[in-house]
Amino acid sequence: MLDALTPAEWDAIRLSIQVASLAAIASLPFGVAVAYLLARGRFPGRTLVDALVHLPLVMPPVVTGYLLLLTFGRRGPAGIFLERTFGVVLAFRWTGAALAAAIMGFPLMVRAIRLSIETIDRRLEDAASTLGASRLAVLASVTLPLALPGLLAGLVMSFARALGEFGATITFVGNIPGVTQTVPSAIYTYTQVPNGDLAALRLTAISVAIAFVALLLSEVLARRATRRVLGR
Repeated sequence: MLDALTPAEWDAIRLSIQVASLAAIASLPFGVAVAYLLARGRFPGRTLVDALVHLPLVMPPVVTGYLLLLTFGRRGPAGIFLERTFGVVLAFRWTGAALAAAIMGFPLMVRAIRLSIETIDRRLEDAASTLGASRLAVLASVTLPLALPGLLAGLVMSFARALGEFGATITFVGNIPGVTQTVPSAIYTYTQVPNGDLAALRLTAISVAIAFVALLLSEVLARRATRRVLGR
């Protein structure tokens, strides 16, 4: 099957992996911070923050993409600031696709990490604080190592979600072959042209295979991390 792939199909696969990798890695620090805030924080508006984090899961992806276009587009406030200050343009660029994918996968990442942090015995963190460790030191030496299975699961789930992102991506950055055309966009394109069914089927099979391997890897890494944390 791989021998039958055209250069355009290889470009879509390469771009999808590139976009998903950047989306997952770049959003991890923010995911850890938000997950820790929701798991350990007690502050007014916590429920509102939780709802905002999970909003992309329930909103139509096209709406998310359109809001990104209004905000980070060439005429959007954030887009104008980034272009004038740093010379960065996100709209209709592959980096914009990574931003859209990161936002769509962010709720899954936060949820996995938050659930992992909430299962940690607070007495372990309190003991480290009693011994003089700062809150940041407790986070780095106790909380994050114990939450490692959730971190790995959240990272891979975000990656897998980013691989399949379509609606927000195509609305924000378009469907430009070799520039912003990811595997889902390419599949959509091939279903709209004559004799494109075979190419769409090839990309569908590869997309399913990559997603399956990502989920399998997530399970393996999470189990190993759990055994290491428990000292088994």
